[in-house]
Amino acid sequence: MTRIGGDGLERVRSYAHRAEHLVVGLMTGTSVDAVDAALVRFRGMGLESTHELLAYRETPLEASLRREVLDVAAAPSLPPERLMRLDAALGEWYAAAVLELLAGVKLGPPAVDAVGLHGQTVRHVSRKEGGGQALTLQLGSAAIVAERTGIAVVSDFRSRDTAAGGEGAPLVPLVDWWLFRSPAESRVLLNLGGMANLTYLPAGGGLDGVLAFDTGPGNAVLDELVAMHSGNTRRVDHEGAEAARGRASAPLLEELMADPFFSLRPPRSTGRERFGRSYAEAMQDRARELGLGEHDVLATAVELTAASVAEAIRRFVVPRAGVNVVFASGGGCSNPTLLSALARRLAPIRLERVEALGMPSGGKEALAFAFLAHQTLCGRPGNVTGATGATHPVVLGHITPGATS
Repeated sequence: MTRIGGDGLERVRSYAHRAEHLVVGLMTGTSVDAVDAALVRFRGMGLESTHELLAYRETPLEASLRREVLDVAAAPSLPPERLMRLDAALGEWYAAAVLELLAGVKLGPPAVDAVGLHGQTVRHVSRKEGGGQALTLQLGSAAIVAERTGIAVVSDFRSRDTAAGGEGAPLVPLVDWWLFRSPAESRVLLNLGGMANLTYLPAGGGLDGVLAFDTGPGNAVLDELVAMHSGNTRRVDHEGAEAARGRASAPLLEELMADPFFSLRPPRSTGRERFGRSYAEAMQDRARELGLGEHDVLATAVELTAASVAEAIRRFVVPRAGVNVVFASGGGCSNPTLLSALARRLAPIRLERVEALGMPSGGKEALAFAFLAHQTLCGRPGNVTGATGATHPVVLGHITPGATS
C-alpha cells in the first residue's frame, strides 16, 4: 500500500485552503455491469468550481461478483455474513479500479486528494414503501478502498439525505445543474441505467427550479429477461438486436403501465426491489399467457422503458416550463432500439446523447460522485431538496481517512 505523508486527515483538513484538487469518482449502477472510474481535476470551491476530466475507465465486474450482487439484491432475506463478504469483495474491486485508473495515467495515489465512492446499491426502500422514512443500503467497503489505495474516501452519500427526510436519490441533479444548465434552453438530463432517472433544468433557472426523479425501469428488466432467456449465458441484448426482431405487445404494455408507481408524483425513487428479477419473471409469465415469443417480450420491455420515460416527462415536466431537448446518458445509450423508441415517443421534443454537451455517456455518473465528494470536502451541501424531498440541504457522506505515515 502506498502511504501518504502526514496523518490520515491532513489532506482533508487542508482541502479548503488549496485552489486545485484531484478526485476519483466511482460508480456502479443498478445494471451492475462495471465499475466506472473518473479522475477529475477541480479548480475552485463548491458550485463555483471548474473541472477537467483527466481520465475515465470502465472495469467490468467478474461474472460471479455481478451475479452475487443481483442475488443479494433480489433476496427477501439473507444472513448478515453474506452482506459482509460482498461488502468486502466490492471494496477490493473498487480499490483495484482506482489503482488501474491511476496507473493508466502514470499518477501515484499520493497525488489524489480523495475518492468519491457511491457504492453498489443492493436495497432501496422509498419513503412511501418505508412508511415515511426512506431506507437505503450501498455496499463496497470504504475502509478497504482507503487501506488499499492510501487515499481518503468519501462514501455513503445517500444516508444523510434520508435522515433529512429525503428519498436519498437521485443525487446527480446538483451536478447536472452545475454542468449543463442553459440560459436559453429547457433541458432534461436522462440517465438510462438499470433504473431510469431524469433531471429537469428549466432555461435560466436556479437550483430551486430543478426537478429530478426516477421514471422507472431503464435496462434492468430488459437485462433480466435476456438472462432468463439465455440461461444466464448473456447479460444484455447487444445493441437491442433481439428486441428489434420482435413486436411489442400493446395489451401487455398497457397492463405494465398501469403500475401505480408511474402515477406517483415526484419526488419518487425506485430500484430492483420493484423493477428487478421478480418483476421480469412476472412479466415473462404474463407474456406466455398472451402467447408472446421471446423477441416480443424484449420488444415490450424496450417500449416499457420508453413509454414510462416519455409519460413522466409529459405529465410532470412539460407543464412546468416546457422541454426543448432531452440529453440521454448511461448504458441504455448503447441500445439503438431503445433510443429509437424513446425518440419516437418523445417527439417533437428532441432527443440527443449527452456527448453533444461534451460529456462521455458512460462517465457522467462517475464524474458526478467525484464532484459530490469535492462538494463534501468543501463543506457544501450535495443534495437538491426539489429532487429528493429532503427538508433542507445537507452535506453528504462519511469520510474515511487515507494513509498515515
